[in-house]
Amino acid sequence: MHIRTLSLVVVAALAALLLAGRASSRPNAVPTLVGTTGPSFTITLKRAGKAVKTLKPGTYRIVVNDKASIHNFVLEKSKGGTFERSITSVGFVGTKTLTVKLTKGSWEFYCRPHEQAGMKGEFTVK
Repeated sequence: MHIRTLSLVVVAALAALLLAGRASSRPNAVPTLVGTTGPSFTITLKRAGKAVKTLKPGTYRIVVNDKASIHNFVLEKSKGGTFERSITSVGFVGTKTLTVKLTKGSWEFYCRPHEQAGMKGEFTVK
């Protein structure tokens, strides 16, 4: 009976190790940034409810809530490389999602028709 109990303990320990190995091999979740444009002349980019100022390089999911047909949401790398992507377009109202790899440098987001009027923001990836 002692050997049977010991065998059960060994099997349980091996199963626990196997499950722990699987859990640790799971990829980390992709961080989510939330962009909002409109309904007035505002544009924001937030992570966990706070304005994005700096981020670490990596892959991010950007969810944009476009609340006005007169705006769009553009993401651009302004220094340290070239990247420009219109996530939403003028005329569109709704939600769009983009997964993007952010690399070191200066980035900006803006509404193209209203950028000169101040509808823009910036952050640094370092």
